[in-house]
Amino acid sequence: MNNNKIENYDPITFVPQTESHGTKDIWKTLIILSLITVLDIILYFVMPVSMFRNVVFIFFGLVKAYYIVGSFMHLKHEKFELILMILVPSVFIIALVSGMLYDGNFWLSFK
Repeated sequence: MNNNKIENYDPITFVPQTESHGTKDIWKTLIILSLITVLDIILYFVMPVSMFRNVVFIFFGLVKAYYIVGSFMHLKHEKFELILMILVPSVFIIALVSGMLYDGNFWLSFK
């Protein structure tokens, strides 16, 4: 046999050599999500209660959702049209909810 890997084949102790695909991306995403979560918790206790704090938490939530969907649902490797099919209806739903809250004078109850 010409292949050295197969010459030393022992069926009891043979472990095939495999490459890890995407492990570096998963660790990178985990570290980014952990840092954002720690910053989120710190800001929760440091910032006074206000509408700006709510906007900051919504922004951090959207950033975390972007990394989760992009990495673990493999959406960042998909075609742009598929991303638009998911993103555009989400924007319309958010706009609809915002319009309904505005129409119901919800914004006036914040002080």
